[in-house]
Amino acid sequence: ELRQRASPWQRNLGYPLAMLGLLALTGISVLIVCFHVLELLLDDAAMPRGIQQDASLGQVSFSIFGSFGAALQVVLIFYLMLSSVVGFYSSPLFTHLLPERQDTPLTKIIGNCVSLLVLSSALPVFSRTLGITRFDLLGDFGRFNWLGNFYIVFLYNMGFAGLTTLCLVKRVSWAVQAELIRAFGEDR
Repeated sequence: ELRQRASPWQRNLGYPLAMLGLLALTGISVLIVCFHVLELLLDDAAMPRGIQQDASLGQVSFSIFGSFGAALQVVLIFYLMLSSVVGFYSSPLFTHLLPERQDTPLTKIIGNCVSLLVLSSALPVFSRTLGITRFDLLGDFGRFNWLGNFYIVFLYNMGFAGLTTLCLVKRVSWAVQAELIRAFGEDR
């Protein structure tokens, strides 16, 4: 119903631009993770450990691309946050946790608060393990022992890159295939 009521500008310009933006952000995050995998293979300094105390905030850039890279990191972290929340509420286990307007019990509200707290607490470690950012925040998340284990970090990065690419190819190829079938009239 929402697609039917959308204006032609929204249907013909807004939705395709949003889709291209999501594809671009997903592609950029997969590329960054792939470069991080290469860094892991070539250099031990790429491991997501805590920053050294001699690097003061503001004197050392946390991105090789300067201000543009830092802005890109912020955008990618927000994208990962939103996609993890959407993915969490889309999974079959947690669809019943979605709040309903004017009819959400207190236990469901508490469950949502706990879920969002866990997701937001895991985000700094997630983005740091994937190599999207090297910023340590205030929690010193780089002190976890398992972040120094090469195999865990390597497999985590490879799993993210592989599964994200698989989902992206599957989603895009199925959409293109369905449109081609519809365009050639084979759906009848």
